[in-house]
Amino acid sequence: MAELLKRLTEVGGVSGDEGRVRQLIRQEVSPFVDEVYTDRMGNLIAYKKGKGSGKKVMLCAHMDEVGFIITGIGEDGMLKFKVVGGIDPRVLVSKRVLVGEKGHAGVLGIKAIHLQEPEEREHAVKVKQMYIDIGAVSKEEASQAVKPGDYVVFDSKYVEFGDNKVKAKALDDRAGCAAIIELIKQEQRYGFDLYACFSVQEEVGLRGAEVLGYSINPDIAIVVEGTTCSDVPGVDEHLYTTLMGKGPAITIMDGSSYANKELVGMLVNTAKNEGIPFQFKKGASGGNDAGRIHLAREGVKAATVSIPCRYIHSPSSVMDLDDYKNTITLISAFLKGCEL
Repeated sequence: MAELLKRLTEVGGVSGDEGRVRQLIRQEVSPFVDEVYTDRMGNLIAYKKGKGSGKKVMLCAHMDEVGFIITGIGEDGMLKFKVVGGIDPRVLVSKRVLVGEKGHAGVLGIKAIHLQEPEEREHAVKVKQMYIDIGAVSKEEASQAVKPGDYVVFDSKYVEFGDNKVKAKALDDRAGCAAIIELIKQEQRYGFDLYACFSVQEEVGLRGAEVLGYSINPDIAIVVEGTTCSDVPGVDEHLYTTLMGKGPAITIMDGSSYANKELVGMLVNTAKNEGIPFQFKKGASGGNDAGRIHLAREGVKAATVSIPCRYIHSPSSVMDLDDYKNTITLISAFLKGCEL
C-alpha cells in the first residue's frame, strides 16, 4: 500500500495537467477491471461488471493537486506565476518546485527581509510579490527551459515518519485515488456494476465530477477524499474538523452538498458492525466532487468518506496510515453489504 501511495504522491498533476497521474492509475487498475477509458474531459473510468442487477455504484477520487502555472518570464530570468487551486501564500516562500514537463528545479522567492520596508514585514507575503527562480540570468536563458503555460508542482518526497505517519504533497487526493485502486484490486464481484472514477480539475471547481455524474448516472456515489485535520496546537478543540488516527471521517454536510442520510446511515452501521473506527467530519466549509455528482440528471444519492490530512494544500501534508487503511476497510465492507 505504501509503495503505491509513494508513487502517486510524487508524480505531478496540477489541475488541468493530470496526464501522468492518469497514466499511472490506468496501469494499476487495467488488469483488474473489464474496461478502462478516458472521457473527453480527461476523467479516467474503470468499469467492473457486477453479477446482474444492472444497478451502478460509483467510487470517485480526484487526480489533480494544487500548484502553479507560469504566466510570464521577466527580463532577469525570473518566472511569473499564478496559483492553481487554494494555497495559503504563507506556506510558499523558499519552497522548492519543479517547473514544466521536464521538471526544472526552482525556488519560490521574494525580496530578502533586510531589503523590505518596515511596513512590508508586518504583513503576510502576497503571491504577486513572489517569483520562481530557476537559476537563469536572463529571459532568453529561462525561455530555453520553460514557457508560459507550463505547470509547476511542489518538489516534495514521500516520507514515512513518527507513529505510522506519512508526509507527502498531494495527499488530497492521491490518498483517495490509492484507496480506490486498492478496492478495485480486490477480487470481489458485487451484485451491481462498479465504476471507479478518477476525476480531473476538482481543485478549480469540481469540473470533472460534473461530467462524470452525468455520463455514469450512478444509483449511488461514494466520494473518497483527503480532508482537513486541524488537531494541532493553537486550535481550540471545539474547532477540530477531524482527528488524526481516529479513523475515516464521514461527512454530514459541507459547503457543496448534504450527504444522503440513507448512505450515511449505511456507512455508520457498517463501521459499527465491523468494528471499524470512524468519525464524523465536524466542519461544514469547503466541498468536494460530491457537490457536483449529487446534482447530475435527476439527482444522485451521494456521500463522502475522507482521510484526515494535516497541512493540506501544502508541500508537506501529513496522514496516518491507519486512517488510510481503515478507509479502505470501511468502503470494502460497505460495498460487500450494499444491496440495491
